[in-house]
Amino acid sequence: MWFRRDLRLADNPALLDACEGDGVLPLFVLDPALWEPAGISRRWYLGQSLRALDASLRQRQARLSVVRGDPVRQVLLAADKVGAERVHVAADYGPYGHRRDRDVEQALAGAGIELVRTGSPYAVAPDRVRNGSGAPYLVYTPFSKAWLEHGWRDPVDAPTGAHWLTLDDTADVPDPPLPDGLDLPEAGEHAARRRWQAYVEQHLADYDDDRDRPDLDATSHMSVHLKWGEIHPRTMLADLRGRSSRGAATYRKELAWREFYADVLFQQPGTAREYLRPEFARMAYDEPDGSFDAWREGRTGFPIVDAGMRQLRATGWMHNRVRMIVASFLVKDLHLEWQHGARHFMQWLVDGDLASNQHGWQWIAGCGTDAAPYFRIFNPTTQGRKFDPDGRYVRRWVPELADVDDRWVHEPSASPGGTPRGYPEPIVDHREERAEALARYDRIKA
Repeated sequence: MWFRRDLRLADNPALLDACEGDGVLPLFVLDPALWEPAGISRRWYLGQSLRALDASLRQRQARLSVVRGDPVRQVLLAADKVGAERVHVAADYGPYGHRRDRDVEQALAGAGIELVRTGSPYAVAPDRVRNGSGAPYLVYTPFSKAWLEHGWRDPVDAPTGAHWLTLDDTADVPDPPLPDGLDLPEAGEHAARRRWQAYVEQHLADYDDDRDRPDLDATSHMSVHLKWGEIHPRTMLADLRGRSSRGAATYRKELAWREFYADVLFQQPGTAREYLRPEFARMAYDEPDGSFDAWREGRTGFPIVDAGMRQLRATGWMHNRVRMIVASFLVKDLHLEWQHGARHFMQWLVDGDLASNQHGWQWIAGCGTDAAPYFRIFNPTTQGRKFDPDGRYVRRWVPELADVDDRWVHEPSASPGGTPRGYPEPIVDHREERAEALARYDRIKA
C-alpha cells in the first residue's frame, strides 16, 4: 500500500483492498519533487502526520516503511523486496501526481507488477461529473447539483487481520524545525476525527450564520486534515447526512467547492500556473516592489489585510473570508498578478492544496470560474467592519491597534488621534486603485 494523500487507516478503500493479499507493506515515499518546493508548514506537518500513521500501525504490530527518492525507482524497489504482485494506491488527479502514477505504472508493468487504483481523495473523483453534452463543468452551481445527484459510497472500516510486511532499511521521518512564532495544529487521523466530531456537535448548526466571521473562529479548520487525507470527505458527508440545519447544508456545499476545483484542475492542468481565462494575461500588471513586501509582512495599513497576513505567518492558516480579502487587495489594489500571491500562500499554508489555492486565487483575480467576476473588488475597510464588527480579529493579530476605538479599528488613519505609533499609514488609496483596476480591465475588454 503506497500512501500519499491518504494518511489514515479508516475509510481507506485502497488499504482495505491491499490487506486482502497474503501480506501488505505500508509504504510512503518522500518524493523530492514534492518535498523540496513545499513550505516549512507543510513539511513539518507531513512529518507529524507520518509519525501519527506509524503509531496507528504499531498498535496493529505493523510499521510504516519510509523511503526517499524518485517514486518510479523507489516503489519498484520496495515491491521487488517484498515480492509484491500489486501496488495499491488511491488515484491522484493532480497534474504532477497523475503523470507520476503513469510513470510508476509503466515501470511496475515492466516487472510484471500491477498498479491498482482504488478511490481518490474526493467523494466524487474528478471527471465523474459532466454536463448533458458530456463536457466538464466550468461553473460551480451546476457542478454542485450534479455532484450531489451523483452521490458517493458509504465509508468503510479500517482493515483487521492483515499480515503486515516491512522493509529492512527505511529513511527517518523528517522533523524540520519550525521558525519562532509558527504554531501548527496537531496532526494525524485521531486528531482529525476528534476535531471533526467536536465541530459537528458544537458549531455545525451555526456554520451558515458564522462562517464569514473571523472574529468568532467558527469554521472547522478541517482543511489541513483533508489536505493530507487524515480524514476522507466521504466520512464527513456521512456525518452530515440527515442533518437538516442550514449549517450542515452550507458545509456540504463547501466540500463541493473543493471537489469542483479539483475537477477544473484535472481537466485543465495548465491552470496550476496559467490563466483559466487567457485574456486576463494581457492585462497590465505591476512588478512586485515594496508594496508586495508590505502585503506579505502584514503592514499595508489596512487592518483586516494585515491581520490575515500575520495570522498566516503565525499559524500556517487563514480564515477563508480573509483569504479572499487579502487576495483581492493584492490583485486589484496593488495590481500584481495572482501567481505572486498564490505562491506566497503555498509557501506558508499548512493546508495548501494546489487546486483550491490556485483556483481560489483565480476566482478572486477575475480570471477563473466565475461568470462575471472582475467587478468584485473588496473594499478592505468595509469588509473588516462587516465581518469583524468589534475588531476582535484585528486586535488579536495586530496588537498595535489594541487600544483603538471600535469605530476606527478598521480605519485607524481616519481616527481623531491618527494612526497609532508603530502601525503604518495605508500604502494605497483604495478608491483610486479600484478605479485603476477597472480601467485596466476596460482596456483588455476593448
